[in-house]
Amino acid sequence: MNRNDGRAPDQLRPIVFHTNYLQHPPGSVLIEAGKTRVICAAARVPGAPRWMKEQSVHGGWVTSEYAMLPGATAERKPRPGRIGRTDARALEIQRLIGRSLRAVVALTKLGDNSIYVDCDVIDADGGTRCAAISGAAVALQLACRNLFANKVISGLPMRELVAAVSVGIVDGQPLLDLDYPEDVAAEVDMNVVMTESGKFVEIQGTAEENPFDRPQMDAMLALAEKGIREIIEFQKTALSA
Repeated sequence: MNRNDGRAPDQLRPIVFHTNYLQHPPGSVLIEAGKTRVICAAARVPGAPRWMKEQSVHGGWVTSEYAMLPGATAERKPRPGRIGRTDARALEIQRLIGRSLRAVVALTKLGDNSIYVDCDVIDADGGTRCAAISGAAVALQLACRNLFANKVISGLPMRELVAAVSVGIVDGQPLLDLDYPEDVAAEVDMNVVMTESGKFVEIQGTAEENPFDRPQMDAMLALAEKGIREIIEFQKTALSA
């Protein structure tokens, strides 16, 4: 099939990491994945969550908050506080981001500190949760380097990088990194989170129409692994700049 932006089935959208995008947080990134853009800011908050102390769990904590700004979509998205209810989708995504980051962090090296990584979507064209995870990992690494340099933490807690990408089946064809029109048309939609060492953190796959078989799943996972390895190289380049 011909993709609307001319990409090959196994080709990522152009990805750019703008590091130190904000002046106040110790780590921040604007990630651009095609037309999707997400600002990720990592900030230190003194102290660990109360439950860790109550359960005698040592170390700090890493968590995330996610939001899609009103102007990020074609039709204005109301702020949850204005409509008097919780944004269930945002809660599910921010928990995914937090799990993905904690999978590659040695929490004991954070000491009695928490790091919040705020991910705000300013332009949405599909794959916002995946872009948020990939950007959040870079923002967190930058923050950890900053905190370590300033002797706030005693070591660098990130063991490796983590990234995510969407894959799916559109018109019977497995595709990498779906944009919004492809996501809407997909017969199968899957989000994959992997570490730098090639281990899976999470796989979210749903058949929107017909169920998919094992060969199709294997084809999508192979695409995802290829794409994530490329994203991690972009992350490394951004962090070395």
